[in-house]
Amino acid sequence: MVFLFALFSFLFGLAIGSFLNCLIYRLSQKKSLFGYSFCPACQHRLSFFDLIPLFSFLFLKGRCRYCQAKISWQYPLIELTTGALFLLASLKLSHQFLSIYPQFPISNFQFSIFLLRDWLFLTVMVFIFVYDLKYMLIEDTVVIPATIVIFLLNLLLINSTTYHLTTLLLGGFFGFGFFLLQYLLTAKKGIGEGDLRLGLLLGLTFAWPKILVVLVISYLLGGFASLILLITHQKKLTSKIPLGPFLAVGGVMTLFFGDLIFLSFFGKI
Repeated sequence: MVFLFALFSFLFGLAIGSFLNCLIYRLSQKKSLFGYSFCPACQHRLSFFDLIPLFSFLFLKGRCRYCQAKISWQYPLIELTTGALFLLASLKLSHQFLSIYPQFPISNFQFSIFLLRDWLFLTVMVFIFVYDLKYMLIEDTVVIPATIVIFLLNLLLINSTTYHLTTLLLGGFFGFGFFLLQYLLTAKKGIGEGDLRLGLLLGLTFAWPKILVVLVISYLLGGFASLILLITHQKKLTSKIPLGPFLAVGGVMTLFFGDLIFLSFFGKI
């Protein structure tokens, strides 16, 4: 059962990764999210066999079937990354619940809510990482609906030992307020408005005090990456560096290792 569920998680993640590729392209080009898929180079409508996540790229050797234009490596990398993250999330939750329940809790309501929330969160983080890195923009059309849904899902987990309404609201307030303060102190130049809403999403996902883990990891990664870019002369002190990708990585790392990191520093959550 665990093996089959793990396989399903990976394949489902590949499919979500394929959807993310479509979403990233269409939002960046201001195109409708509906309608058939097509080759960006020749505009030819793609068939079902051209759209099988990961496998179509490998079978077609990275080229369009119709015009032979090269297909960006972004497509299989996003699919593979999302599949791997979905698999790891399902294995992590399965391990946690197997230590509590004698049988694999595939029908357990709490397990389903946790998994749905984690999969949604990982989907949004992959999107933000790629989109903000490429276009230096955090799309409200993705972040705002995700924030609402994740908050509602966490409300369903209030009776668990992990979440309480007070800590959820405090996490959201701190996540939003932390970036709002920077936004105001830098006269709206240090960070963008999208970072404020992303801070709210992260705060309502992890609650207080684990939102602190996200911020510490993100800013350490951001500072280290910025230093490397400056040393290698790829960026200047006046260059803009998107914060979203580092927050996305910090969020993913906190999802998988947040408890361990927090316990290592503070001894309790």
